Amino acid sequence: MFKRLRADIRAVKERDPAARNAAEILLLYSGLHAIMLHRPAYFLYQHKWFFTARLISQFARLITGVEIHPGAKIGTGVFIDHGSGIVIGETAEVGDGCTLYQGVTLGGTGKDKGKRHPTLEKNVTVGSGAKILGPFTVGENSKVAAGAVLLEAVPPNSTAVSVPARVVKRNGVRVQDLDQVHIPDPVAQELCVMRMHMERLEKRVKTLEEENAVLRAASSEE
Repeated sequence: MFKRLRADIRAVKERDPAARNAAEILLLYSGLHAIMLHRPAYFLYQHKWFFTARLISQFARLITGVEIHPGAKIGTGVFIDHGSGIVIGETAEVGDGCTLYQGVTLGGTGKDKGKRHPTLEKNVTVGSGAKILGPFTVGENSKVAAGAVLLEAVPPNSTAVSVPARVVKRNGVRVQDLDQVHIPDPVAQELCVMRMHMERLEKRVKTLEEENAVLRAASSEE
């Protein structure tokens, strides 16, 4: 337990420029307090002490503003910055070294049963206000931008932005976006096809008329 606590404190110190020392982090950081209280709640939940586990989690929510279901799996070295408004669902998994900013939701869509919340692999960063909804995986070292709404899996080493979120960068290389300006017009395409057919028919009619004129001229000579 103390080994994990030291790793959690070290994570805050490394990733928060405002953090001055371990004592300040231990006494004043609500994100760390939420994780500290989640550890015993998770232990009790795994041993089917459900009421006591929920009691601890609700107490943690009351004093920190962070709601972590006692069934959620939280790794080591996880940094919850500010923390207010964060919600983490029962079957969510947060890997080692992840960073969550205020207002993040790791939730479900209401359509799934069993595993219904997301899994964050190691060193994932989720910006403030982002919503990750559903039983899929966000690959390690990936980033989800602030305010994004993520509804599908993200490969490792990627950056996802927007609503609904889409991957815009992978392995440091920008992903080719859909060209929103030069999208083919299906109506124009159909009109073009119809025009080609009409031109072909006009040529065919002209040829038949010429052949018919030749035949009439030949019959009149006879």
